[in-house]
This record gives sequence, C-alpha cells and structure tokens, in this order.
Amino acid sequence: MKIFDAHSDVLYKMWMDPTIDFADSPKLHITYNQLKATGSKVQCFAIYIPEEVRPESRFETALEMVEIFYKRVIAPSPLLKAVRTKEDILALKENEIGAFLTLEGCDAIDQSIVKLQTLIRLGVSSVGLTWNYANFVADGIGEPRGGGLSSFGKEVVQEHNKALIWTDVSHLSIKGFWDVMEVADYPIASHSNAIAVCNHRRNLQDDQIRALIQKNGMIGITFVPQFLSNQGHASIDDVVKHLDYICSLGGENHVGFGSDFDGITETTFGLESFIGYDVLVNNLLKHYTETQVEKFLYHNFIEHLPCEINPCSN
Repeated sequence: MKIFDAHSDVLYKMWMDPTIDFADSPKLHITYNQLKATGSKVQCFAIYIPEEVRPESRFETALEMVEIFYKRVIAPSPLLKAVRTKEDILALKENEIGAFLTLEGCDAIDQSIVKLQTLIRLGVSSVGLTWNYANFVADGIGEPRGGGLSSFGKEVVQEHNKALIWTDVSHLSIKGFWDVMEVADYPIASHSNAIAVCNHRRNLQDDQIRALIQKNGMIGITFVPQFLSNQGHASIDDVVKHLDYICSLGGENHVGFGSDFDGITETTFGLESFIGYDVLVNNLLKHYTETQVEKFLYHNFIEHLPCEINPCSN
C-alpha cells in the first residue's frame, strides 16, 4: 500500500551530522532504501531549527536544510522527486516517491513575510507555526503564557492561504489553535494524537479534533511513545487506539500518520524505523477494511492537499 508520512526530522539529523548518507545510514529511522522497500509514496521532510541556534542565524540554518534536502536527499536518490502540490504527487510515476518540504516552527522567518515567501518559493508546502515555545507568530504549547496568534501570525496564515499551503497546528498553544481555526483555509495537525487516549500536552482535545474535521483538516497520528501511551512506552496497539478514537469522533476521512521519525530518541515497539509501516499495515487490516486502511495511509492526506485546479483529478 502507498504511504504518505506527514512528518519527519531527517533534515535536522543530517544537518547535525554531515557524514550521514541518506541512502542507508543506520543513524536514520528513514532512509532512501527503506522508502523504496516499504511502499512510501510521499514523505514529508521538516525544516526544524534547534533552540540553540542564535536568532540571527536561524534563516540561514533553514536555507542550509533546504540545500540538504535538494543536494543530499533528492539528488542522489533517483526515484525521489521533490513535490509541492497535489498535482505533482498525482503525476508521479508508479515507482517514484514524492519528497514534500515542510517548516516546523516559524522561528526561521523572524518577523519577515519575505523570508516566509522565500521558503515557500524554495518548495516549503506546509508550515507549522511554532515548536513548543513562543516566537513572533504565536506561543507554542509549552509556553506558560499560552498566547494566541499575533497580528504578524495572522498575516503569516493568510500568506499560507494565498500560497495554497497547509497551516500546521502541531506544537501550537490552545489559544493559537483556535485563532488558526478562524483564519486558516487549510489547517492540519501533522503529528499529534488524542489527549483522551494519552494525556500529553502535545495531543489534541476532543473539541480540537472535531474542529479540524469540521474545517476539513487532517490529523497525523504520530509514533512518539510519550504521545501514544501514559505508560511512557508504546506499541502498535496504542497507535490503533488513537486511530479508533479519532474515527469515533467522525475522523475516518481526516486521519493519517505523521511518524516524527528522526525527531525522536525512543521509538514505539514495532515501529523502530520506516520499515515498521509494514507491520502497522498488517495490524490495521485486522481492524479495518482495505479501503479504510488505504485512506489512513495515503488517500486522506492527498484528498486534503490544497488544489490549484478545482476539483483535482484523482
């Protein structure tokens, strides 16, 4: 089955360690060889600027990760093609894999719409507004103040609307989430789970899940053990519990997966790397029909990509 994975931190790992070879490095949860072997059709690659990077260097760091994306991920991988739109993905040949560039947190753009526009022109097609803390756009979920979108933040979201790209609410404060629901045309939560199943601040409350569904958004269930289970360790069964719960709230057509591979140090049992998707698929088929599993793995995210030609052909 085809797989659309909505979040990974491969670029961050490769930026931290220039010796990493994307083809088959054992230091990575996701490699080119694993993508080819495991049915990947679209893999998202996030630009994440670590906290220790000084503010004046953050945009340059983002550009360095864009260069890694094109030079060290795409260029040496014959079947991997950079994609920006639904049309690009639907145009992929049978054995080709789409590589989708995203931004995790707007720290890199400071207070500059031009910097945001530049990253979008370089291929960024989904933008998370914050990591866990505050920036000029909004507060993250870890910021005690819990503020919402700034005036600049609303301008950023409106820029996403004009560019026909996703606004990602994962990591965002609760107030920021609701502000986004008022402004964004294309909201998603690329890597967030259900707080009713696992009580972690990064997970979504029931009313947030319902709001994303009503706004025709998407939720990517993530494989971070701490977001899956209150026990601190997790298995594929816990992934299924979150999927079941989101579906019970009406989310069957609005849920997929955003692994957070290479952004985590601990992994879920059975999902230690991208190869684990094979095990997940077999488990899902015990609970859902083949058509439903295909939606969760791929079609739901594809259906919710903004489209220049309306309607897009499938």
